[in-house]
Amino acid sequence: MQKRFLGRSRILMLFCIAIALIIIGRLYYLQIMHGGSYRARADAQFIQPAAPLLNRGTIYFSDKKNANIAAAVIRDGFSIAVNPTKVTDANQLCDVLAEVIQLDRVVCMTKATKPKTQYQLLAQRLSDDSGAALQAKQLPGLVVQSDRWREYPGGSLAAQEIGFVAYNNSDTQSGRYGLERYYNSTLERTSDDLYTNFFVELFGSVKSLIKGEEQEGDIITTIDPNVQSELEQELRAYQEAWHPQLAGGIIMNPHTGEIYAMAISPTFDLNSFNKQEDPLIYANPMVQNVYEMGSIVKPLTVAAGLDSGAIREDTTYNDTGCITVDKKKICNFDLKARGVVPMQQILSQSLNLGASFVATKMGTTTMRKYFLDHYGMATTTGIDLPAEISGIFTNFKSPRQVEYDTASFGQGIAMTPIETVRALAVLANGGYLVTPHLTRSIRYTTGVTKQLDWPKTGPHLKPETATAIQRMLTGVVDEAFTKDLQFEHYSVGAKTGTAQIANPSGGGYYSDRYLHSYFGFFPSYNAKYIIFLFGYQPVGAQYSSETWGTTFHRIVQFLINYYDVPPDR
Repeated sequence: MQKRFLGRSRILMLFCIAIALIIIGRLYYLQIMHGGSYRARADAQFIQPAAPLLNRGTIYFSDKKNANIAAAVIRDGFSIAVNPTKVTDANQLCDVLAEVIQLDRVVCMTKATKPKTQYQLLAQRLSDDSGAALQAKQLPGLVVQSDRWREYPGGSLAAQEIGFVAYNNSDTQSGRYGLERYYNSTLERTSDDLYTNFFVELFGSVKSLIKGEEQEGDIITTIDPNVQSELEQELRAYQEAWHPQLAGGIIMNPHTGEIYAMAISPTFDLNSFNKQEDPLIYANPMVQNVYEMGSIVKPLTVAAGLDSGAIREDTTYNDTGCITVDKKKICNFDLKARGVVPMQQILSQSLNLGASFVATKMGTTTMRKYFLDHYGMATTTGIDLPAEISGIFTNFKSPRQVEYDTASFGQGIAMTPIETVRALAVLANGGYLVTPHLTRSIRYTTGVTKQLDWPKTGPHLKPETATAIQRMLTGVVDEAFTKDLQFEHYSVGAKTGTAQIANPSGGGYYSDRYLHSYFGFFPSYNAKYIIFLFGYQPVGAQYSSETWGTTFHRIVQFLINYYDVPPDR
């Protein structure tokens, strides 16, 4: 009896401790983390706002130590307007305003004297000091009101990934692109009641979580601002050197799908997005555009051939430089024959005829199965970004072998960059299909944090196949790359790709326009990072190895230093 009583007492004590910790956590959340929000809303009770104050959750970057760095926040301040019907001296009004804030005097005078109107907005996003100074002036006709706005401390950092908030067709502010849009229902705040019963909110939220219902909260991303900044800096340098229409890159954990960096060049400043002339810059081509990727597809073909038993590593074929398949000519990039060569040279020398040989040995059914089922091609990846599309693989509906042969070296099929990275990660992680993602967790307004679970399937390749293709791609770096692009103490697997760009009007391909792609992972046999780079129509070089080689090398070296990756050689 006494033991039962002690047991119940301990359970009750643990329950009380848990409730106390929750209350302490809630007080910290309200007073420390969101105290500014509530102070601003209190101010709004005695300083008339022009519209309901924007209320929205925060988006955070995460560095290597899992520290949260603000990527999108709410700022509190003031805006000012003028009521011309109450202005007694427009000159004095504009003179005084000019002493406190930067203001176009002509605009000020025009608005302050405009007839038949009682409200003319003069300035927004003023600091607390400026707002308080103007409020103290008590100028006739001047309206000082609380203001809140979305601010992006990183400026252009991860602009297409973060997205922004703007007015929609319903004249309300909501997420328009990127994570702001994808997680809009989580980030926006539907209730302005500061005095909601905490226990009702807490247990209601727990109930909603159990049911899987959407909750309000903050987003904690996988994006490391230091890695993101490095990638963007490299893309800017690439843009200046090779002048492509577009350049992009992704750095991802191939085992988990966590994206440490995703960037596009050119980009824009999130804090002044409305100054952009071309709205297409807001879109994210990493998930919304498809491209023929070229020879970085060859490792996928070789891995499928190995896994299906169509070839072995020691298989050879006679390379004649050009062949005819279904009355169409297929050639190596330089039109040269190599004679009898092993499978390694398909990747090391990037031989189109070698990839075509593997595709023919597999047959159409097997190759289609590997690309569509094992590598997840022609389907969306499930990344947490809006408007993702899937690749175009109509070649795989054809009965003709030539369509599969050209697909084997990355021509005639088009895929999104994120779709490409997911497929290539299968080679780096031992055969698993991961879900690329930008968000690690959601911290709800109750203080509860939910770690997000992202699907991972497989294995889709045999362990020996994964090891073999990792060894072959490491051989590409060790044997085919120049010394200055190798890594003495680290194993790195990589492959370049140069794809001709299709001519949408005349059919066929342009003879002088290319997409340059490049991917790699390291350490080769326990990969922590996979890197993908592409440039659309670079100028001044024909091959990807010329434009991306040094960039890839610098990025790998940065990651080694930043994450303190120990050498494996």
